[in-house]
Amino acid sequence: MNATNFDKQMQEILQNNEGKRLLLHSCCAPCSSYCLFEVAPHMQTSVLYYNPNLDSEEEYLHRKREQIRLLKETGLADLVDCDYSPEEYYAAVRGLENEKEGGARCEKCFALRLSRTAEEAKRRGYDFFATTLTVSPLKNAALINEIGIRLEEEYGVRYLPTDFKKRGGYLISVENSKKYGLYRQNYCGCVFSKREATAREEARP
Repeated sequence: MNATNFDKQMQEILQNNEGKRLLLHSCCAPCSSYCLFEVAPHMQTSVLYYNPNLDSEEEYLHRKREQIRLLKETGLADLVDCDYSPEEYYAAVRGLENEKEGGARCEKCFALRLSRTAEEAKRRGYDFFATTLTVSPLKNAALINEIGIRLEEEYGVRYLPTDFKKRGGYLISVENSKKYGLYRQNYCGCVFSKREATAREEARP
């Protein structure tokens, strides 16, 4: 069975829905840098910065400042901000603290952030919602899209399927980060992924 081509689906939807409003969840400026150049020319795009998974308020604010700076420099989208609410993340992943990166804990985190995006999209009258999370080669795009499609049914707002790492998306995001001088972190954002990243660094010869 052939895997679903989410990137092709995205391109077709964008071409057939020119001018519609899209609420795009962003985990950070570097990841959003490629995604915005893909979607903003077709849809009126706003970036939702909702990341309660980040391990500290300092990290949260640092990433948010970079996100705001990128939006101002490119003019591709405006920002829909959310308060830093780590308690929401820890409640969602309770009992999964020792799961490996990419496992059940991450699935709960994806669902948490996408649910808030769908909720805000419905409340604010957007036509579509999506997330930048699929630009990472370390994230399961099929799982993320499965969650998004499920939430489309729940909230009644169309989900834009994506696989932003296709067509060199991740590598372009790295180049964009250099171009705009964006802060790039070496871990996803949560305290658990930071712990794993630190262990990898310490294990290097």
